[in-house]
Amino acid sequence: MILQRRNRILRINPAIRAMVAETVLTPNDFIVPLFIDEGENISTEIASMPDYYRRSIDLTVKEVKELWSLGIKSVLLFIKCKDELKDNTGKESWNKNGLMQRSIRAIKDAVPEMYVMTDVALDPFSSYGHDGIVKDGEILNDETVEALVKMSVSHAESGADMVAPSDMMDGRIGAIREGLEQHNFTKTGIMAYSAKYASCFYGPFRDALDSAPGFGDKKTYQMDYSNRTEAVKEALMDVEEGADIVMVKPGLPYLDIVRDLKNTVDIPVSVYNISGEYAMIKAAAQRGWIDENKAILETLTSMKRAGADLIATYFAKDAAMLLNG
Repeated sequence: MILQRRNRILRINPAIRAMVAETVLTPNDFIVPLFIDEGENISTEIASMPDYYRRSIDLTVKEVKELWSLGIKSVLLFIKCKDELKDNTGKESWNKNGLMQRSIRAIKDAVPEMYVMTDVALDPFSSYGHDGIVKDGEILNDETVEALVKMSVSHAESGADMVAPSDMMDGRIGAIREGLEQHNFTKTGIMAYSAKYASCFYGPFRDALDSAPGFGDKKTYQMDYSNRTEAVKEALMDVEEGADIVMVKPGLPYLDIVRDLKNTVDIPVSVYNISGEYAMIKAAAQRGWIDENKAILETLTSMKRAGADLIATYFAKDAAMLLNG
């Protein structure tokens, strides 16, 4: 058999496969979500997220130092607010001595080079567990945006490099940008959760922060998973309002959306490999149904191949160790 072209030549051994790989995953691609709790020397494993922990600030700082040593450049902070501090205004979220603010300062003091991103949403601070202020069963948009601006400015004052609004309220990116500018935080970035879908895969995350909605669901502000064009519209509006990075969340069920945004916007695109996706791989690996390490790298590579410039993932530390050999 005589062929003019044999495609398998470029697959014949590991050396040539590595040389011609179209997508190369590195620790520089990862954002590490960290869950933070009050107290000292506390490390609580999240039942629905095996091998992932909610830590006190002191142990979080220790973890950040290790992440930096592995070549990981960014963390994304989430805090567990005490129940007695929760209300319908979210005012604890802009407390200058709040858990988030103290966490930012501690991390920046310990590892100044680490790029610190912070979650901006009211659900961890809300007595209703919703991402916004509630009135008569409705999630109020404009009043919530005012609170998000206060939260963002507070994070910037504490030293955050980038705020990450995950609430999906209309107009919040422009308002946050204006608030940062007015307070002279001209170097603070915004990573907008531009296409955040109302997904069933968030369950383990809500276990981690005790932030499940107390009534109804989040479908009046998070996107319908049936929609695709809407994601592009949302992202373009966020770019126009001043976003520095746009995000798609969740990851695996929405790789088509990642590619759509990558083909449309002229700023970096991130994707969140969320808790439910993490839990599925962990559960299957524990049953011996898949090879966990191979599944981690294949999953994260698929996200980068789809167009993600950055990947927020609970597998970041494991992936970095695998990639570093």
